[in-house]
Amino acid sequence: MKKNMLIILLSIFILSCSSDDDNSNPTNIKSTLIAKDNLYGNGAEGIAKQNLIISNQTAWDNLITQMNSVNNVSDSFTETNINFSEYTVIATFDEIRGNGGHSLELNITSNSENIIVNIIDSVPDGNATTVIAQPFNITKIQNSDLPILFE
Repeated sequence: MKKNMLIILLSIFILSCSSDDDNSNPTNIKSTLIAKDNLYGNGAEGIAKQNLIISNQTAWDNLITQMNSVNNVSDSFTETNINFSEYTVIATFDEIRGNGGHSLELNITSNSENIIVNIIDSVPDGNATTVIAQPFNITKIQNSDLPILFE
């Protein structure tokens, strides 16, 4: 009887352990790059180092207006008309840098609980231009009910 009980308990334990843990195997999220560039207004745009999740037209219009306050940056965007019933915009701004060559890359994945945006700051190799610049990356993804976390 003890042997049968041990087999039953071991079977329950083994069946309760799943090798398909969605959190350990994140999957890539399809994203569309809208813009990856630099602001050159020496901070006059008033945009601090930050990560934004934009899900409505008003917030998107306000961001574009603020980004264009010194230079018309949005002319280089691949698109400015976003269908917010289908997409969410992720905008990441770095700190103001004293030299050029910096850029931001986004690696966007998801698991069963979250969408994870991993921000990679690419730094220049060797000598860089002596221009004051603030790197940014603006990307859109399909809408989801999952919360978005930045790393």
